[in-house]
Amino acid sequence: MSNFILQLLTWIHALAASTIGHALLMVVPVLVVFPMLFAVTTLLERKGLGRMQNRYGPNRAGPWGLLQPMADGIKALTKEDVVPAAADRWVHFCAPVLMVLSAFLVYAVVPVSRTWVVAPLRAGVLYFFAAGSLMEIAVFMAGWSSRSQYSLLGAMRALAQMISYEIPLVLSAVVAVMAAGSLSMVEIVRRQAGYTGVWPHWFVLTPWGLVGFALFLIAATAESNRSPFDLPEGESEIIAGYYIEYSGFKFAMFFLAEYLGMFAISAMGITLFLGGWSAPFAFLTWIPSWIWFFAKLLALIAGFIWIRGTLPRLRMDQLMRFAWEFLLPMTLCNLFVAGAWKFLPPGVLRWLGCALVLLAAYWLLGRRLEQRGGLARRTYRFAE
Repeated sequence: MSNFILQLLTWIHALAASTIGHALLMVVPVLVVFPMLFAVTTLLERKGLGRMQNRYGPNRAGPWGLLQPMADGIKALTKEDVVPAAADRWVHFCAPVLMVLSAFLVYAVVPVSRTWVVAPLRAGVLYFFAAGSLMEIAVFMAGWSSRSQYSLLGAMRALAQMISYEIPLVLSAVVAVMAAGSLSMVEIVRRQAGYTGVWPHWFVLTPWGLVGFALFLIAATAESNRSPFDLPEGESEIIAGYYIEYSGFKFAMFFLAEYLGMFAISAMGITLFLGGWSAPFAFLTWIPSWIWFFAKLLALIAGFIWIRGTLPRLRMDQLMRFAWEFLLPMTLCNLFVAGAWKFLPPGVLRWLGCALVLLAAYWLLGRRLEQRGGLARRTYRFAE
């Protein structure tokens, strides 16, 4: 028995030393961990939204509903795959496959820990956004191939939203690239890995970093089609959006891709502004780096769930006006402030000056948007 274990360990070590073996050891955990995280997140989200809205969440499949993700998977696998008679069957089939593929491709450059990076590319940030843009093609394929007015309308709304919010998303990420002086996601994390006393050098702890992180999260919420930006799948208006004509496992693939995209965009925000796998305090660096990465990821996921259970859906005109008249000018202003931060002498005056410029821009842009009727204060009246 001991000889068998020794031979097995020797084989694993030889496999890890080879190029193919190293690639497998990097890729396989990604293909296993993030789909498992998807299953856990769906359960926690349904439980959390049920608690927020004063109703029951899943409580039938297994103790306390813990087996609900498994029940959902079995249901998706056993449901009939219905394809409209007029649909383009080949494109209809390829759309969810491309959606999931693009969601997995972006994980290749995400630094999960000090040693867990599938492909540490020098232009990792550029690759991330380029691979993620394949989702837009998959959305159009799904809407067009179904030969349905509802699905096509949902695809057009989704493309308009995703393209509009992708511009501020990329521009909000540029400030971190400017500060790090590199497009490598590994290098961006390393630039934030230092400490002053116990405090980390995270970009989010600067005025431009805090604003950039907030803008990035808003644009990421819209890119992920999450509430209050879930207009492409507005149930009260176009039933289910671009995947209305999908059923069974194909529908589950769209569902999986949406959550994988949310995890990926959250991982990108963690890498750019929250120090990636680095610890929040210097005395906690003894904890494994991957634990900090997933702790930050779960915190952002909880924030997405909280927002979904709190904020109402925007109108389409409000959605587009908010992107072009507020987010885009704000990201451009933040780029200017980040550049000025680089050349101003360190100190309290630099911090206060940059913060005041951003606050003034926020106030002016917000007031202009409100006066033009883009967004207005809501008054809620509750039944007695």
